[in-house]
Amino acid sequence: MQFLFALRSKGVTDKRVLQAMETVDRGEFVTGLFAERAYEDMPLPIACGQTISQPAVVGLMTQALDVRPRDKVLEVGTGSGYQAAILSQLARRVYTVDRHRRLVREARAVFDRLGLVNITAITGDGSHGLPDQAPFDRILVTAAAEDPPGPLLAQLREGGIMVLPVGQSDAVQSLIKVTKTADGLDYDELRPVRFVPLVEGLGQD
Repeated sequence: MQFLFALRSKGVTDKRVLQAMETVDRGEFVTGLFAERAYEDMPLPIACGQTISQPAVVGLMTQALDVRPRDKVLEVGTGSGYQAAILSQLARRVYTVDRHRRLVREARAVFDRLGLVNITAITGDGSHGLPDQAPFDRILVTAAAEDPPGPLLAQLREGGIMVLPVGQSDAVQSLIKVTKTADGLDYDELRPVRFVPLVEGLGQD
């Protein structure tokens, strides 16, 4: 993949993350007008007014999440399914939730085609997480909230890590890493980013 060099140059150095991103073909997740740009290190539009994130940002978020082979991971914001597919290479189990039925349906079709059997894709309000499946070892949020959502923090196991963009949707946001300890929450600010806002409720599609 031509963007693997870009990943390294932008700080993605974890060998397992790089291998996962080499294994998962981003072209499977970009269709239509932008298919020919699938291998460029840039975000691209997808259905329902959403985007598939820039590979370098996917890599940095995945690296910060520090997924272990036995981990159960929750992703909020399935989008194209690309990020969940990366996580599926690193974790035991991935649950991904999106408010847009169409995106979940299309992502499931790609997961089936690629034989990614350890991903469960669900249509729902991701801001509430998946309490039935909690607790999670890792939580990744691919939409920006003003603050880390309380329900998601509650579903994070002690010792667990959540990575998410935080900030106003019309301004530059910060990528934050939250570690849940016995004494509370530790926050690390990683880098400026720009994501679509985290919206409550279900989409119309």
